[in-house]
Amino acid sequence: MSSPCDPAHSPVGDVGAALMIIDSRLKGIRDGKSGSSSEHQALVNQFATSLGPREVHDVLDGACTLIYMFMTWLRKAHEEHGKDVIEYVVPTLVTTMRMMPKSVRPEAIPTMAGLVVAAGTGLSPNLWRKQYGDWTEAEMNPLEATAFLLAEHINRITDDPDFATRMIAEALSSADED
Repeated sequence: MSSPCDPAHSPVGDVGAALMIIDSRLKGIRDGKSGSSSEHQALVNQFATSLGPREVHDVLDGACTLIYMFMTWLRKAHEEHGKDVIEYVVPTLVTTMRMMPKSVRPEAIPTMAGLVVAAGTGLSPNLWRKQYGDWTEAEMNPLEATAFLLAEHINRITDDPDFATRMIAEALSSADED
């Protein structure tokens, strides 16, 4: 029986724009710049204000697609070692978010954990979230943080600081060729 949260029913969104935001955050952290630097936030805000409502929604869908793709990769990597991705990824993600009270308000953490669990079990994170209503302004930073933390987790596992970004870029390139 097909779930209403099946990824086949989900819009992909603007994965490229979402990836650009996450990649710039990853590079900023790696270059020793503050994770919530005012310069980075100003650029993200400038980018967001240049978008119309439809484009903003597309970037949100793109961020959820990134989360889905990251969790799919993590699930496969954990399964190769006989481990459960939910057991090994979600507690670390939640613990890290709890240490980020300026970026991730405590009330957003359960939603972000739910997105990750949905993706880790093969469901579309954006369709899972949609059943609870529209995105809120308070969920924007936590959504970015979730995608960022998953990408950083993948980069640490692979010992390659660009692996997560490259994996998505290669997937986008191969999709364009098809």
